[in-house]
Amino acid sequence: MNDEPVQPFDDAAREREWLAQETAMRRERLHLDPHHDDARTQRYRMLARALRQAPEENLPPDFARQLAVQVGPVRRASSDARIELALIVLPGIALVVGLIVVTMLYGSNWLSPMFALSQPIVASWHLLLPFVACIVFTGLLARVRPSARKH
Repeated sequence: MNDEPVQPFDDAAREREWLAQETAMRRERLHLDPHHDDARTQRYRMLARALRQAPEENLPPDFARQLAVQVGPVRRASSDARIELALIVLPGIALVVGLIVVTMLYGSNWLSPMFALSQPIVASWHLLLPFVACIVFTGLLARVRPSARKH
C-alpha cells in the first residue's frame, strides 16, 4: 500500500466506495480466494487485474492528440444539441404564452358560443348512454368470440 496519507472524504458514500476499491485491490494483490467476495469486490478485482497487465499493443506517440481530435466534435455536437433544444423549446413557450394572452383578450368572443353549442349535447346525455353501451358491448363481444372459436 501507499505510505501517502489519505485525505478525509466529505461524502460517506464516496468513502465507502473508495474503501471497497482499496479492499478489492489488496485482495487481488494478495491472491486471496475470490469466491467469498461480493459482486462489487469481484468487479473491482477484475479491474485491478486488467490495470496490472500491460496493454497488448503500444499506443502511438501522439495518442492524446488523436483522441482530443476525435472527442472535439462530440463536445461541439453537445453544444449544438443545446442550441437545437433551445430553438425548439423557446418557440413552444412563446406559443403557449401567446395562446394564454389571446384567450384572455378574445376568449369571451368565442368561448361563450362554444359553450352554447355544447348545451344541446349536455341536455341530451341520456341519448349518449345507449351509444356508449353499444360500443362497449361490441368490444367485449369481439374479445369473447375469438376465444370461443379456438375451443
